[in-house]
Amino acid sequence: MKYMLCRNKVADFGAWKDVFDSHAEAQRQSGLHLKNLWRGLDDPNEVFMLFEVTDIEKARSFVSSPKVPEAQRQSGLLQKPQIYFMHSD
Repeated sequence: MKYMLCRNKVADFGAWKDVFDSHAEAQRQSGLHLKNLWRGLDDPNEVFMLFEVTDIEKARSFVSSPKVPEAQRQSGLLQKPQIYFMHSD
């Protein structure tokens, strides 16, 4: 099984979540299926997402799309996301 773990630091969780939710169908079409979403205990604007990945190439293309910077700006992202692709044995 393949996964993508992502960490985002955002200005306002509610505003970020609205933009994130608006991309749910595009995520699914890119082989990304959200399994868990967590917020930091010490900083609720630190967000972690775990996706199951069914198509690694589509997922990589999705996160590196030229449309990403505009979506990040709209969502209030404060730092470049940390993204890790992983697999379980």
